[in-house]
Amino acid sequence: MRPHRAYSPGLTGVLPLRETRHLVEVLRARVGDRFTVFDGEREALAEVVDLGPPVRYRILEERLPQREVGVEVVLYVALLKGDKLAEVVRAATELGATRIQPLITRHSVPKEMGEGKLRRLRAVALEAAKQSGRVVVPEVLPPIPLKAVPQVAQGLVAHVGATARVREVLDPEKPLALAVGPEGGFAEEEVALLEARGFTPVSLGRRILRAETAALALLALCTAGEGR
Repeated sequence: MRPHRAYSPGLTGVLPLRETRHLVEVLRARVGDRFTVFDGEREALAEVVDLGPPVRYRILEERLPQREVGVEVVLYVALLKGDKLAEVVRAATELGATRIQPLITRHSVPKEMGEGKLRRLRAVALEAAKQSGRVVVPEVLPPIPLKAVPQVAQGLVAHVGATARVREVLDPEKPLALAVGPEGGFAEEEVALLEARGFTPVSLGRRILRAETAALALLALCTAGEGR
């Protein structure tokens, strides 16, 4: 069996049925095969002892992978049209976000999110965590209005009119909140509200970026390369 990572809450020795089906039906696992299990906090090398269903495994050794950013990174991102939010969730997970909070803003075209879409976004985050080797699975929350964003210790908001650069204002030792608007951007009063909550407007360069590109560019500038 090729190398595989499976999500197993609590590392209890029993895989969820969804993970069981993938391991048995897709990867054709056999008793004695080894794979990696993780639960959002820990990771371990495991060995299949019973194909079930559900698959049962024993832990051979726990591991301490160093793949996380090291501080909390919350991404506040406006609701986007179509499937763009799924793209953001997938890449944000790969880039180290620990929590993803969709926002309802003045220029958001969608003004709500159904339970089905929220479940799908959470599944996207889980699959991206598995693929990218992360132990933490980012929490994807139901959308909130912009005015519900709390005070933050350190925040950056992508804004076309800003002059400050990320490297000039980022403190890599402090928890980080990032905010990115919808296709039409944040309204000026929304930027002012975020500033009052602890966010600093920053520039992402001279070009106008799509909303989904801006979210990932800001995340990458803050978390990529492990050298924040």
